[in-house]
Amino acid sequence: MANKEKSGKPFLERMRFRYRISIMDENSLEEKTFFRLSRLSLFVYVCLFTFVTFVILSILVYSTPLRYYLPGYGDAGNRETVIAEALRADSLQQQMNIKTAYLQVIKNVLRGEKTLHEIQPLDSFIVWERIAEDERLEPTERERQFIEQFEEEERFNLSIISPRVNEGIHVFFRPVRGIIERSFSPLENFFGVSVITSPNENVLSVFDGTVIFTDFSFNYGWVIHVQHNENFSSIYKNNTRLMRRVGDMVSAGETIALTGSVDGQSFYFELWHNGRPVNPEDVISF
Repeated sequence: MANKEKSGKPFLERMRFRYRISIMDENSLEEKTFFRLSRLSLFVYVCLFTFVTFVILSILVYSTPLRYYLPGYGDAGNRETVIAEALRADSLQQQMNIKTAYLQVIKNVLRGEKTLHEIQPLDSFIVWERIAEDERLEPTERERQFIEQFEEEERFNLSIISPRVNEGIHVFFRPVRGIIERSFSPLENFFGVSVITSPNENVLSVFDGTVIFTDFSFNYGWVIHVQHNENFSSIYKNNTRLMRRVGDMVSAGETIALTGSVDGQSFYFELWHNGRPVNPEDVISF
């Protein structure tokens, strides 16, 4: 035990021993200033300097746009911006293609390669090109014989007229992914379902239709109303952002809005048919 104390004591003394660091004039050897440091104090100062530098750099990185250059960094709030910019880029690309085709037509007219009466609208021009291409693909003699034989055999075959057994059957998409918080309860004037979702969740159109109403209210946030075929209509409330406008045609499963926590309220969905509310859980698997 005594040997351990003797071996440990010189180490502590060396760590705490103070050295005098002098700064002297080279010509006159006059001492200008001096510092007293020990190995322990030097170690503490170096650790303190490293910690302060790390804190300052961390604050600088996370409070400035430099954080976007960190590998693996991702902000959930950027999803909405990315979707909006992607839609804008797609629209700009379509407009650029139209302008490029228009300028090409103008160049051909100025060069005399095309006359004004030969110019067709862009859509019609593409359609006529496809029709002309299809006309060049004439059927062979073997194909004609097969067509004639098939028409002759099926002329009086009534079995090909199948009854429309699926008429009136609709397949609705799930509007959002989440957990149902409150179910359909018309006796309590609750004509839809309330769904808890993750932030910035995509809201999908349950069926093909047309957007007939969009608005913002303090009670339900952004609201969008889609009218479907056969007098079906769907209402989507408590959205954070709308991706479609009034008059837009939407397809089943197409993103029409973004939802999330709006003042603590969950996403709310209603489905109506012929002016009467329908329980969404009866026709949609959540």
